[in-house]
Amino acid sequence: MFVLASPALAAPPIPGNININLDGSGGKQTYSIPIQILLFLTLLTFLPAIILSITSFTRITIVFHFLRQAMGTAETPSNQIILGLTLFLTFFIMSPILEQINDDALQPMMAGALTQTQALEAAAKPLRGFMMKYTREKDLALFLNIAKKPRPRNADDIPTSVMIPAFMISELKTAFQIGFVLFLPFLVIDMVVATVLLSMGMMQLPPVMVSMPFKILLFIMVDGWNLIVGSLVKSFY
Repeated sequence: MFVLASPALAAPPIPGNININLDGSGGKQTYSIPIQILLFLTLLTFLPAIILSITSFTRITIVFHFLRQAMGTAETPSNQIILGLTLFLTFFIMSPILEQINDDALQPMMAGALTQTQALEAAAKPLRGFMMKYTREKDLALFLNIAKKPRPRNADDIPTSVMIPAFMISELKTAFQIGFVLFLPFLVIDMVVATVLLSMGMMQLPPVMVSMPFKILLFIMVDGWNLIVGSLVKSFY
């Protein structure tokens, strides 16, 4: 009884409590370390969607899949190789944007010059500029009409929730246009091989088996990977 009632023997406070301080120094909103870790882990879960939505990843991966279908090589190169190459090309293309985000948002926030909200706004500016550069006005108008937003006076007035889907469908259209152009030379080879086999009466032999070596030979002779990767990267510069 006396032991339980003694204040000197009361249980010490449990360390590691999560505290949210909404009235920090200077009236700024600050979060404790556990909350910051929680927000960072939450951001990591959305990282794949962010990479797919606001970078060059969509255009590159669709073009590579069109190329594989046009050549008729089935699973060669494999999905893992295509995704890996696409990911590194995306980092290469987005490296100027990432450096700008690091200089304008991340480093000032770590130095205490910007709050988390201000850093997020600073990081969004170069990404919005990148998306705006490759988004068609028609696609922006579509989502502005769907959302019933007023006509923006400039690019800064366009909501990010409108810009991201408009950018994605613009990238899809661009990727399909490039894929159509890639299909044409391989389609000509398929038609020539099919015509020759039909004229020879070899209807039991699949034309794909005969045309595939010629398509691979053509791709090697023109240094296809250099041309396609170079064209894709240059389309963002």
